[in-house]
Amino acid sequence: MFGGESSHIPLKLNTSGVIPVIFATSLLLTPVSIAGINNSGEGALGFIAAHLGRGQPLFLILFAVLIIFFAFFYTAIVFNPEETADNLKRNGGFIPGIRPGKNTADYFDYVLSRLTVVGAAYLTAVALLPELLNTQFSVPFYFGGTSLLIVVVVAMDTVAQIQSHLLAHQYEGLIRKSRLKGRRG
Repeated sequence: MFGGESSHIPLKLNTSGVIPVIFATSLLLTPVSIAGINNSGEGALGFIAAHLGRGQPLFLILFAVLIIFFAFFYTAIVFNPEETADNLKRNGGFIPGIRPGKNTADYFDYVLSRLTVVGAAYLTAVALLPELLNTQFSVPFYFGGTSLLIVVVVAMDTVAQIQSHLLAHQYEGLIRKSRLKGRRG
């Protein structure tokens, strides 16, 4: 509730975006790249090159764990429930059934934690699916999970911008039709 009217706070299912996948890929492929430069195939570097290569079971497990970790880590950095609850309280807004202040912040944290679980699972599935299709099932899939996520996000942003331009154009037409005071022409 905000000023006597119902409103909503837009919490994203995937607050962290593509960042967890990029960080996880970077962390996992750095040791493999260093091991590849050595080319000896012996010792710790040989183990890393053999077991952390793309498509290997250890790589897939660590990739999934790192994506989930970075999804929670980045969401915790980006969204501050205490600040959001304070802003809501300062502007006279509240969540029905929840006391303003600390209780509202706890509620935001509760809801965002559950949303992040679903978002992290979604990110993990989208990142691992192309990897599994390519390496385990030999399906010639040329896009990685990060590429798919970027394409989807760009498409959604483009649609949102087109909708906002169309809405602005409708308002412009209404202003012309109404001939408001102070408008010339």
